[in-house]
Amino acid sequence: MHVHFLDPFRPRSSPVHRLDARVKFVLALAFILTTALAPMAAWPVYILLFALVLCIKILSDLGVRYVLRRSALALPFVLAALPMIFTIPGEPVALLHLGGWTITVTQPGLERFISIALKSWISMQSAILLAASTSFPDLLAAMRAVRVPRLLVAMFGLMWRYLFVLVDEAVRLLRGRAARSGQSSRPGQRAGGSIAWRARVAGGMAGNLFLRAFERSERIYMAMVARGYDGEVRHLPLPAVSAADWGILIVGLTVLGSLMRLGLLASL
Repeated sequence: MHVHFLDPFRPRSSPVHRLDARVKFVLALAFILTTALAPMAAWPVYILLFALVLCIKILSDLGVRYVLRRSALALPFVLAALPMIFTIPGEPVALLHLGGWTITVTQPGLERFISIALKSWISMQSAILLAASTSFPDLLAAMRAVRVPRLLVAMFGLMWRYLFVLVDEAVRLLRGRAARSGQSSRPGQRAGGSIAWRARVAGGMAGNLFLRAFERSERIYMAMVARGYDGEVRHLPLPAVSAADWGILIVGLTVLGSLMRLGLLASL
């Protein structure tokens, strides 16, 4: 089975892959909601949530390293919460001297920043597991099955499909540039001009890529409308959720509810 390099779905024969997409979608949303609502500095709850997602990673046969490597992409966005370390009042932990400035690191600020970083990292792992164990058409069908608004599902589907259109146009542009570019036989001499010239060429390629992708997306959309597309993706009726999947859903929601209750008790 061919998998595009942009597609996060990794086909396996694991129990997580065989689980109904509707059940996986609901459990993933419940897990992210539980993680987001966990109180700040509730370290035992964070450890249990990470242990739970670690068990799912092992069952999914995707590889712990694969999920951890992809979840690290969310960590740079956590830096937006870095000012909390210095702006939230509380007991000082350390003093940072930057030139003529003295910045105080407070304990509540540090705890909140670490809590946000951990919760974002754990939530990202659950989202990666959902995307890597569920094909995108099945995920869209699961969204419609749980009554996600049709407009949102259509936006997700078109955005995902046009992303591949954009990549295809970019590959065609790069292939054309490589076919029209000469290579110097002199050692150490690079092809092309100065950095300013390269930036100008790259800007022109970016503009050309936008126009070509826009025109192609218009043609694709008109072809879809001509074939009866009205915003709803037609598919065969989904089979009923099996008793085993219902059991997994109930057990999963019960465990997540217990973890949420534990977090509320820890914050008292």
